[in-house]
Amino acid sequence: MDGFMKFKKALQKHFDEMQKEATHLFEVNVDKDELWNTYLDSFPAGTNEIFRERREHDCSCCRQFIKNIGSAVTIKDNQIHTIWELNLGDTTYQPVCDALDAFVKAHTVTDIYTTKFPKIGTDFNFEEINGKSHQWDHFFLELPSKFVNRSSRSNEEVKGQFRDTRNVFKRSLDEITMEALDTILELINSNTLYKGEEWKGVLTEFKKYKKEYDKLTSDTEKDLYAWEKSATAGMAIGRIRNHSIGTLLINVSEDMDLDTAVKKYEQITAPSNYKRPKAIFTKKMLEDAKKTITELGYMDSLQRRFANLNDITVNNVLFSNKSAARRMVGADDIFGQMEKDVAVSPKKFSKVEEISAQDFIDKVLPTAKEIEAFVENKHEKNFVSMIAPVNPDAKTMFKWNNGLSWAYSGNITDSDMKQNVKAAGGNVDGVLRFSIMWNEGQNDNSDLDAHCKEPDGNEIYFRNCRKPSMSRCGGQLDIDITHPMEQMAGKPSVENITWADMSHMKPGVYKFFVNQYAARGSKGFKAEIEFNGEIFAFEYNSPVSGNVQVAEVTLDKDGNFSIKEKLSGSSSISSREIWGVNTNQFVPVSVISYSPNYFDEQDGIGHRHLFFFLKDCVNSEEPNGFYLEFLDNDLMKHKRVFEALGAKCHVEDTDDQLSGIGFSMTKRADLVVKVKGATERVMKIKF
Repeated sequence: MDGFMKFKKALQKHFDEMQKEATHLFEVNVDKDELWNTYLDSFPAGTNEIFRERREHDCSCCRQFIKNIGSAVTIKDNQIHTIWELNLGDTTYQPVCDALDAFVKAHTVTDIYTTKFPKIGTDFNFEEINGKSHQWDHFFLELPSKFVNRSSRSNEEVKGQFRDTRNVFKRSLDEITMEALDTILELINSNTLYKGEEWKGVLTEFKKYKKEYDKLTSDTEKDLYAWEKSATAGMAIGRIRNHSIGTLLINVSEDMDLDTAVKKYEQITAPSNYKRPKAIFTKKMLEDAKKTITELGYMDSLQRRFANLNDITVNNVLFSNKSAARRMVGADDIFGQMEKDVAVSPKKFSKVEEISAQDFIDKVLPTAKEIEAFVENKHEKNFVSMIAPVNPDAKTMFKWNNGLSWAYSGNITDSDMKQNVKAAGGNVDGVLRFSIMWNEGQNDNSDLDAHCKEPDGNEIYFRNCRKPSMSRCGGQLDIDITHPMEQMAGKPSVENITWADMSHMKPGVYKFFVNQYAARGSKGFKAEIEFNGEIFAFEYNSPVSGNVQVAEVTLDKDGNFSIKEKLSGSSSISSREIWGVNTNQFVPVSVISYSPNYFDEQDGIGHRHLFFFLKDCVNSEEPNGFYLEFLDNDLMKHKRVFEALGAKCHVEDTDDQLSGIGFSMTKRADLVVKVKGATERVMKIKF
């Protein structure tokens, strides 16, 4: 049996070398009995004679070894390698190795190899023959721990998981196109795709696999590649097809319209109030756009900038206050400037003279010498800029007879707390919001809870987090933080209750308070209540014990909110800076005009807007140069091209830009103004 010992030690040495670079063993789909018979039948004649009742090598220990691990292989460079790839150089065992190696390689990989036992086979045993102890040697391997299943799951469970991952991975490699990957990565890089950034690393890695896979020419190589790489790629990449981003990739690969595919993705991943920050476009779409625009003669029209007074004629200006604006520059002493910085409560003007927008235009503006607008927080979405073509002689793309357009605000900076709530997944766009924030110094691991008792007696708190059905008034707690240091490491902790709209809200008192559920170094909290665009800020600078009442908000039967503060003196009407304009103060109006679609007595071309352009108001955003609804009907057949270009073409800065606040003449809103003519009047314009 010296030859067998050489065979056994060579197999052990080969396996040791073979497994060094392997992270997993695989096994091929063979009949284990057939594999055993191949071993027995491959011995040359006269080398496996009958010993007692069976052939010499017909050993139960060796049979168990071969059936267990004899079909195991490693995969390297899309080739399989067996444990039988030995170069023994003898005439007895070399034919056996060659036969087993060929037999295993003739079958396909169907599973990973795993076992609960670190030792395979029996190294040796003893038998008494003729009164003497005789040692029998057998095939035997000690497996590295990486091949041993030490988990509580069965071998079949482990195999099933890897098998499923491999199958999904191969389908992903087969069905997802390189063009689709490039398109989605481009959307992610341009910050166009909701939560796309978190998939960037996965897609970049998957793209490397895809590139290698596409170079393979045979189905066998592709099968082996899928097995080898899926075992190490991880679940996110291995099962990418089953994730939301995988659905998007498959839809784009199958030539679904890109906009439709992204909307389907957003239906899965984005909250209901999510609005995509940018139009969807790719490099290819922009290349197509350039060709189309050039052919249509609109290349000059695409270059846009902020408009100034030189872009509008006198007959399109309803009011101009330029002389007053000039006089105000540097006119105030330091105390006068400080006085203007003090915010005024909008409640102060609740009883002023009311006037319709049309009467204001027809009866007040003709005699007005100076006008100041009282800009409130609720006007944040009314901020607007007029946009002009860089080339004043460029062909107009719009439904009206001039090249001017406008863009409302879409990127107002929120309070720090509001930003933190949004970052944590909370909704800040409702009609009523209550947010709390604590652990700003990263030294308060307390569990604070935001509560609201609604008019019908229902109490919103952590037990009904993200369960709007629990509130008949439509309120919802959408963030619940119990362990700040773990859940929001390095960030302030927040909780947030919001009412998305007025449809279910009941008139009555909404009572807001904070409860200390678990004190772990409590330092206090900050709170905000927001309605009608106004933010009421509160601060509690003591350790929290039990309930701390913050405020009561009353909703009357006419849909109006009012607030009663419980944290005395800790809240204020907050003045915010939007585009260089401080809110809750009077701001000089430089120019008032209609929107360009009603210039030159044009009528009936979309909604009419009234613009109040404000002194020192400078747009800090990057608005679209134009919007689809502005385009001439002849251009709408190129809708996707212009949609991409509207978002891509940046608006150039200009001196003395026409920016301020605007109102649709058909949408309910109001604005308090101070008008100086023969007398001074304060009035509320009703739109």
